Amino acid sequence: MPKSKNILFITADQWRGECLSSLGHRVQTPNLDRLAGDSVLFRQHYANAVPCAPSRASLHTGMYLQNHRAGTNGTPLDARHDNWALALRRQGYDPVLFGYTDTANDPRQFAADDPILQSYEGPLPGIRPVTMMGTYPHAWADWLQAKGYAIPSPNVLLYTQRGPGQEYGQGGTVPLPLAIPAEHHDTWFMVDQVLDYLDSNTAAPFCVHLSLLRPHPPWVAPAPYNAMYAPANLAQFNRAPTPEIEAQQHPFVRHFLNRPHYGAPLDVQQQTRLKSAYYGLMSEVDANLGRLFDYLRSHNLWDNTLIVFTSDHGEQMGDHWLLGKLGYFDASYHIPLIIRDPSQAADNSRGRQLQGFTENIDIMPTLLEWAGVEAPAQCDGMSLLDGVRNGELPVNWRTEAHWEYDFRDIPNGAAMEAELGLTAHQCTLNVIRSNDYKYVHFTNLAPLFFDLQADPGELHNLANDPAYLPKVLEYAQKMLSWRMNHDEQTLTHMALTEAGVVQRQVGRY
Repeated sequence: MPKSKNILFITADQWRGECLSSLGHRVQTPNLDRLAGDSVLFRQHYANAVPCAPSRASLHTGMYLQNHRAGTNGTPLDARHDNWALALRRQGYDPVLFGYTDTANDPRQFAADDPILQSYEGPLPGIRPVTMMGTYPHAWADWLQAKGYAIPSPNVLLYTQRGPGQEYGQGGTVPLPLAIPAEHHDTWFMVDQVLDYLDSNTAAPFCVHLSLLRPHPPWVAPAPYNAMYAPANLAQFNRAPTPEIEAQQHPFVRHFLNRPHYGAPLDVQQQTRLKSAYYGLMSEVDANLGRLFDYLRSHNLWDNTLIVFTSDHGEQMGDHWLLGKLGYFDASYHIPLIIRDPSQAADNSRGRQLQGFTENIDIMPTLLEWAGVEAPAQCDGMSLLDGVRNGELPVNWRTEAHWEYDFRDIPNGAAMEAELGLTAHQCTLNVIRSNDYKYVHFTNLAPLFFDLQADPGELHNLANDPAYLPKVLEYAQKMLSWRMNHDEQTLTHMALTEAGVVQRQVGRY
């Protein structure tokens, strides 16, 4: 294994794909823009599932949800599945974690009383946690306590305690800042942890997964990021005139509009305050990544380190009168992807912004190819290195994006199932999305169909429009073919014969 092949794999949490200033968005991301200018930015990159745990299961295994089946926060990830960390560890890397992978580990691998079975926020098998974070930020709290801070109980309140003054909507002109200053915030802390590790790391090459919480809620940004985006300028939303009209689109939407933590605030000032802080947290992430990138440059690591920046999923942020990540709308699934290959093979494509549908299942094959490791047959995705080096995706590349949402709720979902007339196993939907059309299939609810050229906001369901019925059938058939083409096939490239095991790698597309 070449000693120069370092890997820095960065995920931000809940980052919408359009929120980069290099794409013309109001959010200021100068350091990610600079990275993109030396890399390839994939403009049509999508998560394969929401929320965090199922999305990250696809990100880390290269598998669609239909195959890894870790469909919810808390659904165990089957231990038989390989992942990029295990594969790179077999290759001699020491993959280390700063943050979290939201992996509910397979209970069959542990004693019944093992504490790892009390949380879905366990580490991915194969990765070595250096600084673990989760819902309760114990590592950050301990660091703050050593600096003299009083730690609230529970310590999760560190994310929400505000400084003095008047909140926006109650006399203030901007959202109140977090009580903790930016140089002691969790994002700064996490990047400092990586810098300390790189300073002390004597083994080469390194393989670092930095999994940042932000811009995930709570949406309370420290100064000066709380004041970067005036809420009064953020009242534009993609949605129907009222939640009641929005609810007419589908029973699924009606249910989640009335479900706690999913319906957006009706008060515009309250919603724009959230959006302001959401954008501010993005700029804070960008500033801290700038510190990390500057370190790589100044320590002669920039030109031998693969850098991947992406997210686990997006955020509704008031669009369609919803908050969070859910359903089928693009806002929850379209996410950023920037890949910097430092090799000379990528020099001619630096600064390119590629069209073409890429997905989080492509990340594992990309990491492995960079390290000279063949992706296992389980992977539904394909490496993006050819696109990074050639400035265009292969001619046989996918022509649609695909994602799934498993909205079953094993502990508390009986009322939802009764309202929608579903069993727990029927609380699922699949999406196929091209540049022109989008088809949404529910297991036991009516489908939806959108003409994205005429209706990019996904406001008008045309599934029952006679003029669109041929297209609805075409996309239903595309979805069926896609699922058939991606049935789990870990061992399907093998055959036992009189001559022993015969293997032949075959392409997906």
